[in-house]
Parts: sequence; C-alpha cells; structure tokens
Amino acid sequence: MSGVKPETRYTKSGDVSIAYQVVGDGPLDLVYVHGWVSNVEYGWEIPTLGGFLRRLASFSRLILFDRRGTGLSDRVSTDSLPTLEERMDDVRAVLDAAGSERAAVFGVSEGGNLGALFAATYPERTVALVTFGIFAKRLWSPDYPWAPTAERRQEEFELVEHDWASETEVRKYAPSADATLVRAISTFFRHSASPGAALALLRMNTEIDIRHVLPSIRVPVLVLHRTGDTDANVEEGRWIASRIPAARFVELPGVDHLPWVGDQDTVLGEVEEFLTGVRRGPEPDRVLTTVLFADIVGSTAKAAEVGDRRWRDLLEAFHAAVRAELPHFRGREVDTAGDGFFATFDGPARAIRCAAAIVESVRRLDIDVRAGLHTGEVELLGEKVGGIAVHIGARVAGEAGPREVLVSSTVKDLVAGSGIEFEDRGSRVLKGVPGEWRLFGVARA
Repeated sequence: MSGVKPETRYTKSGDVSIAYQVVGDGPLDLVYVHGWVSNVEYGWEIPTLGGFLRRLASFSRLILFDRRGTGLSDRVSTDSLPTLEERMDDVRAVLDAAGSERAAVFGVSEGGNLGALFAATYPERTVALVTFGIFAKRLWSPDYPWAPTAERRQEEFELVEHDWASETEVRKYAPSADATLVRAISTFFRHSASPGAALALLRMNTEIDIRHVLPSIRVPVLVLHRTGDTDANVEEGRWIASRIPAARFVELPGVDHLPWVGDQDTVLGEVEEFLTGVRRGPEPDRVLTTVLFADIVGSTAKAAEVGDRRWRDLLEAFHAAVRAELPHFRGREVDTAGDGFFATFDGPARAIRCAAAIVESVRRLDIDVRAGLHTGEVELLGEKVGGIAVHIGARVAGEAGPREVLVSSTVKDLVAGSGIEFEDRGSRVLKGVPGEWRLFGVARA
C-alpha cells in the first residue's frame, strides 16, 4: 500500500459538494473523520499521516472525506455556519456515495463528536465507534471543568485570526513534532482552510455540547486518549467513556492531540484489535533520512593496551560524547554496538556537522573516531530503521580513516551551497553493495 494516493471524488450533501476518497479492500468499511480541518489529498504528503492512513487501509476499506468548509469540499458562508447535524449528514452522504451500508467510525477530536452523534442517530449503519482525543463540550462550566474558559477561547480565536498555521498553533496539537513535521503540519493546515474559514469553524466548535448524546450510543465504543494531551484533558475522555454504555476507555502515554504524531503504532494497534480482533505489528514505512555511523579506530589494539576496565570507561565516555552532540543537530540515536554508534538525521548538513563535532570532541579521550554518512530511503520499524541505505552508511564508515568524516556522493550533492567543503576520495567498491561509489572526505564543516 506504499505510495497510495487514491482518487478524489465528489458527492452532494444537500447542496454542498463533499470531497471523499476510498482506499483499501478490507472486509470492514471504516470512515475516518479528521478533527477541525483536513485536506484529503495533501494529507498523503505528510509521511506520518500517510503512514497512519495506509495502516488503517491495510485492514479495512478506508473512507476519507473533507467536511464542508474544509479542504477540497465546498466552503460555507461565515454568516451561516454548519451545525453538527449538518456535518453529520456529510458522513451519511459519503457512505452512500461509497456504497457502504454499515461502517465503523473513527473520529479524532471534533471528529469524535461528529462520530458520536452519527452512531447515536444511525446505529443500524454503525458497526462500531472509535474516538481519539475527544471532548464533549468546548466551553467551561461548573459541571464540565475541563473545557477552556471563554477568555481562553478568545485567545485561541485571536491566534487563528492573526497567526494561522504558525509554529505556535501547530505545537498546541503536536508538541513532540520535530521542526520538519511542524512545517509539514503548518502547510497541511493552510491547504485545509484559510484563516477566516478556520476561525469560523473554531467558533462553531465552541458551541459543541454532546453530553446528552452519550448515553444514547448503543454500538461498541472505544475511547482513546493520551495522558498528556495538550488540547483535550484526559479526564474528559475518561468522563465521556463513563457516560457511554459499555464503552471501553484506553489511556495511552504521550502529549500529542493528533493521533498520527508521536507513538502512532500503539494507537493503530488498539484500533485494529478493537475492530478486527487481531493486533498485528506495524507495516514498514519508508522515509528519506541521513544515517551516521561512527566507531573507534583500532579498538581491538586500544582495548588490549588499556585493559578491560579502562576500555569500558572509554566506551561509556565515547557514547556520552556522541549523545551530548546529537540534540544540537536534531540527531536521533538508533543503536550502539561495541565501539560503534548509529544515529539518524532529518538533514544531511546537520548530520555532517554533528559527525565533525563528535570526531573533535572525543580527541580529549585519547581515541580516534571515524564517521561515515549516507542519505537514502530507509524502512521505519518502530524505533529501528533498516534497508540498503543503512548498509551503505555502515560501509562508507568502514572506508574512513582516523578522525575522518566520509560521505557518499549523494550526501555531498544534497548539501551543495551549505558552505561545507569536501575532498574527493575517489570511487570505492563497498562490500555487499552493487556498483562503485564515489566518496568524499569532509575538509571543513
């Protein structure tokens, strides 16, 4: 299912055109309802969201859509905002257009409110309901103390109006996202709605109150909520689950309000097991990344020279030195093995500068380190990564000399204009890797 970008189609909900997609051929129809704003086409451009949707489509016939006012669906007048009931009709219209008689509904944030109303109104068409980061009410009251106050809500209105899709806005929903993902989410927001449209929909969401709906839901329900959700309090999720007959509540670790940011595999595992009775591991996802391998030169001889205890201390000091540098360059530790260290980066220039800093910082330990880098597509396997790009990076490191940072021609080409200088080391045959590879030493980083 890698690389899937399904065709966008349109159907009518009343007199409004609604954009929708269908992907996957599983035995279960599953309609996914985004929160607040969405764009069914641009969503696939974000690796974390695209991977999240592909996993859902791996066990279902996944139905996606943009509600009125967002994405590729018709805009609506800010003088006549759609009610929750009208937006619920968008779900029914899309299911009809997709030829789905009964479907499970997976609603995120405000999409969970919509899903709850749909499940209560159309139980004959709802196989099950899954919610994530849901709230029942969006204004504080003594009997619902978790919602924002009117003053806090006004601050949110002003942020959207004057600083829509900014890093501040995105961080509210995805505090654990790195800079690259923050930029991608910002672009997703801008593709999903203009500032005026986003503000209008936010004002509409402020009026939501589905507390009276919850006891009427009679289909199987799974309520998922992260402990540190920065937009919807976990106590809201717990309270909501307590009001739905026989609902199952699962509290997950994490701080992100978006289910496809942070640990999405746990979220997907809970959803798949609830809907199918089977919990599989995640399918490998593939992303472009820069891999760094660093190891101690002449480690065997050095260990024999200093003895076992001193050697262990040197290894610990080496690993500590690497870990001290990684955060400065947005590096992520993947693995350590003996005298080696393996890390990944979202940018090759930062990876080169990190490698140079590591080589320099360990000189005080009276050891020489070499490093090798390559940029390529890797498979994400939980916290690990794999694929041919990883093997190439390791082989490049094996060709480096003491205190040298060696890179593949791919890395050199990607950092053109960065000010990093290289020396040509010629072509090499890398063990187990087809063809010849042109390698370059970093002269100045």
